[in-house]
Amino acid sequence: MNARIVGLLYCLIIVHSLHASDEALLPEPIKKRVLIGTPIRQKPAILKEFLLSLEELNQNSFEADYCFIDDNTDQESAQILDEFLIKHQPRALVSKAENIGDIYICNETTHYWSEQVVWKVAHFKDAIINYAYTNKYDYVFLIDSDIVLYPNTIEQLIADDKDIVSEIFWTSWTPNAPKKPQVWLYDTYTQYEIKYGENLTAEEVNNRHLQFIETMLTPGVYEVGGLGACTLISKHAMEQGVSFKKIKNLTLWGEDRHFCVRALALGLSLFVDTHYPAYHIYRESNLAGVNEFKDNCRNGLYQI
Repeated sequence: MNARIVGLLYCLIIVHSLHASDEALLPEPIKKRVLIGTPIRQKPAILKEFLLSLEELNQNSFEADYCFIDDNTDQESAQILDEFLIKHQPRALVSKAENIGDIYICNETTHYWSEQVVWKVAHFKDAIINYAYTNKYDYVFLIDSDIVLYPNTIEQLIADDKDIVSEIFWTSWTPNAPKKPQVWLYDTYTQYEIKYGENLTAEEVNNRHLQFIETMLTPGVYEVGGLGACTLISKHAMEQGVSFKKIKNLTLWGEDRHFCVRALALGLSLFVDTHYPAYHIYRESNLAGVNEFKDNCRNGLYQI
């Protein structure tokens, strides 16, 4: 072989080796730290699906820790949570709540919340936010314990680069009712555009509501006025003082509404991501649809 060619090949080998060496010395990308948290009072079968969903999350750009508050009255559910804690030590923390005899009814019709339960849950959620803030997490992800996630959900929410963003899910709030998303535009649960002082006919309300629903069915990221139950909150939002604490001069029902009003008053915006709709096990009968949801996820199909 020509000596010149041999020399060139030798140089190419040396250059390739240097590049390979440089790549080996490059530091690993720093992953975001996400605290996944929720208060839990849940039925065993639903809780199992919820926890399995968390274990199946893709964690390419982030590393998850867990912070749960065990408010279970069912001992089997408490045991399931303890087993999760042992399995995921040292990355999981479970605090036991003091049971004060409050009543929370969940059946095939709907969920019944007393005001006492609402503000107890608000206190628990704030405790989780405070833990995330104190321990310098990049995000806290607050999620209700009856939700099953698409594996790429948190990856997508982080990529959205918003201070407060929820993944959408759809629920029939009463039996046989049409499914509606857990996000809204105004007030308590107004899901259509309306200007201050505007008087709309029933037909106009219906048309605008259908337009909102069509938007929520389209993959994207949209600004909303209210959200909850499946929400990624940034460090910046925590620093601004987001909280579920009751705002005394509002009679809006539910801690999520007080969280949303406070967030906007603090200058933060609220968004919903509709790329990977989650599955809501609102009733035990909804357990029958979990496997179909997961099959659709694996096949790149998304359902409401």
